Amino acid sequence: MAYWDSEFQRVQSPFLRYGISVAAVVIATAIALAVQEYQFRDVELPVLVLVVGLVTWYAGTGPAVVAVLLSTAVFAYFFAEPLYSFYVSARDLPYFLIFVLSAVIVASFSAVRRRIEDNLRHARDQLQIELLQRRQHEVEIRKLNMELTERAAELAAANKELESFAYSVSHDLRAPLRHLVGYSELLQKHATSSLDEKSQRYLQTILEAAKKMGNLIDDLLAFSRIGRAEAKTTAVDMQQLVAEVTSEIGAQANGQEISWKIGALPVCLGDRALLRLVLVNLLANAVKFSGTRPQAEVEIGSVDGHGDKPEIFVKDNGVGFDMQYADKLFGVFQRLHRADEFEGTGIGLATVQSIVNRHGGAVRAEGTLDQGATFYFSLPNAKQPVERTVSAP
Repeated sequence: MAYWDSEFQRVQSPFLRYGISVAAVVIATAIALAVQEYQFRDVELPVLVLVVGLVTWYAGTGPAVVAVLLSTAVFAYFFAEPLYSFYVSARDLPYFLIFVLSAVIVASFSAVRRRIEDNLRHARDQLQIELLQRRQHEVEIRKLNMELTERAAELAAANKELESFAYSVSHDLRAPLRHLVGYSELLQKHATSSLDEKSQRYLQTILEAAKKMGNLIDDLLAFSRIGRAEAKTTAVDMQQLVAEVTSEIGAQANGQEISWKIGALPVCLGDRALLRLVLVNLLANAVKFSGTRPQAEVEIGSVDGHGDKPEIFVKDNGVGFDMQYADKLFGVFQRLHRADEFEGTGIGLATVQSIVNRHGGAVRAEGTLDQGATFYFSLPNAKQPVERTVSAP
């Protein structure tokens, strides 16, 4: 039945559908008359009602109406008294009305069921389409995940190679640089009397440049070790850690006036030594870039971040920076100020970003030229019960 129903659903010609209606009623009438010849009575009602139902089911509503009208006329003409007349006697009127009512009810139920079947079929087709689309999306997602996994592995391998390269290069440069500094100092010590003022200035420039290069190599080695070193995750009291670092920096300030303002700080998850290095770099920068002020004002506090990661900030009243160059702040050897204005190698903020990223956090900066800067970094809150392990990228 489902097969034939689906076949008739594909019939678009109205002539064929109405032709089926007429032909079905004619065949049913012939069958009823033939059976009646063999003295079987009252067969016409179920036969014609069945035909009405079938026509409604397979041909549609319009042909069903035609089938009901033709069946009613055939029933009145051939099977209701007086025979061969469309007039129905009072004795056969109840029988005739029963037939009409049965035909209408069967046609109605068939139409409703047909509509329900159509809706179900349409819903099934839509579900199949959605299921196919979902499978295609799942295949695409799996493919993208595989590509991301491969790229992440390639990126991790590239980072390791880069760290190894930086370590090797830096380590290999130290020996010839030591020779350069050592022999320059020996030359300065033993040949000072034989050199004029200009030559002595040249020699001093060589020594200063070599020592600066040595500092750069030392910082580069320290930066490369951050990615290679194992980290131990513990609950770190940032309030206590900040107090230790500010006390240390204040003792090394060489007479600079510093006003510390320390707000409430959370207990975070992380490696204490690495987080101490983060604070040392940020607070030392805040003091250094506030050196042109009569009094350096440094504020440390925290704000609500995203989820279980509060943000800790370090704010100063220093020279600040132009926000259009903010993306250069955290690059290796990137500087926004001249070396003769502020000393440094440009590794500190890159180190901060590397450590914070290893802890699953993020770093950002806000600043205005000649009006100070604020650096934010987020860390996981130690109050969360989930244990985390800081691992190398």
